[in-house]
Amino acid sequence: MLTGKQLSTLLALLVGAGLYNNTVSAQPLPEHTAMIADGVYAYGPGNGYYSMFVVTGEGVIAIESVNTEHAKGLLQAIAQVTDQPVKYLLHSHNHWDHSSGGQVFKDAGAKTIAHAEALEWMKVNIGRDMVVPDEGWSGNRKDIRLGDTTIELHYLGMNHGLGMTVFRLPKQKIAYIADIVTPNRVLFTIVPDFNIKEWERSLEEVIELDFDIAVYSHSNLPNAPQGGTKQHVVENLQFIRDLRAAIYAEIKNGTHPMKVPDMVQLPKYKDWAMYDQWLAMNAWRVLLDGHMGPFPWRPSQANPE
Repeated sequence: MLTGKQLSTLLALLVGAGLYNNTVSAQPLPEHTAMIADGVYAYGPGNGYYSMFVVTGEGVIAIESVNTEHAKGLLQAIAQVTDQPVKYLLHSHNHWDHSSGGQVFKDAGAKTIAHAEALEWMKVNIGRDMVVPDEGWSGNRKDIRLGDTTIELHYLGMNHGLGMTVFRLPKQKIAYIADIVTPNRVLFTIVPDFNIKEWERSLEEVIELDFDIAVYSHSNLPNAPQGGTKQHVVENLQFIRDLRAAIYAEIKNGTHPMKVPDMVQLPKYKDWAMYDQWLAMNAWRVLLDGHMGPFPWRPSQANPE
């Protein structure tokens, strides 16, 4: 066993070699926390939501507060990993089930940020557990630099909700993606607040981003806390297109449109979560979108050419 003097000498050597940072805990990772890469962590307490945080050397950047209970757990996990302060909390989009709990991070001294489209909605639709972010940003791209870390904020226009932002760490080739991709699960119930045509376009643009690993806000992967890959974006996009093709194949075969949702089957995806429960609802939404036209829709004010 090392003596106190020997341990001090060893730590000094490790610090000098850059192998030990005294701001990062040497203890095991906190509960519900996974290391994705050096300084990059995912947090998911089993409530169906995953957040991400990045330890930069000059502070922490957190993504997705979800709600107060989740935010408190996330902040506690951060404190067990590092003694660096949280400088930023970033919201992915406007929906209450993702953008609540921000007061926890405000109280901790963090600046809370959302895209301008999300911010404007949040100002007039304040949920019971939500506070208006400190700052909004507009356009298609914003970079935040903290220490030696850069995180890119990508707004891809209409797809789901308002202000939907995809985050990318270029050095680590890691992304954080909320709602527009859920690995190994069919679309969410009646596919609320999705413009499906624009969603497909957005997924094509996400595929063009340079990343290897993605932390998804929702995931049905066996190793969900460790994140997924770009292939899951590809699969999500293909599911939408396969579903549309199956719907119109039924119509072409003479099936009455009102019976199509109950007739559609996609055996390729039968092992995906909620296949039996939600597939017909997915089909209704895609069918109606094709019949009525894409919705929701709005002028592209926050996404100038």
